[in-house]
Amino acid sequence: MSTIQLTPMPQTYTQHYTIDMIRDEAKQLIESGLVSRQQPIFTICGYISPREWPLVEAELEQYDYLLRDCIGDLLTCETWSND
Repeated sequence: MSTIQLTPMPQTYTQHYTIDMIRDEAKQLIESGLVSRQQPIFTICGYISPREWPLVEAELEQYDYLLRDCIGDLLTCETWSND
């Protein structure tokens, strides 16, 4: 009698995105020059997994952000230092 071994299916983990995580991601993308502050928030979706984008979109909607709003609108708490 032969025994069949089943290999476990890989688990997929869905990360919950908080508004702070989204803001941090936007800030990093701006600082690296990949996006500009004037581009729409929707531009960020190119840097987030398509599977996770609906979670990001839901979090943005919860805080009354529209996908057509500027990425710079996410960065409301920036501090500037004088040289």
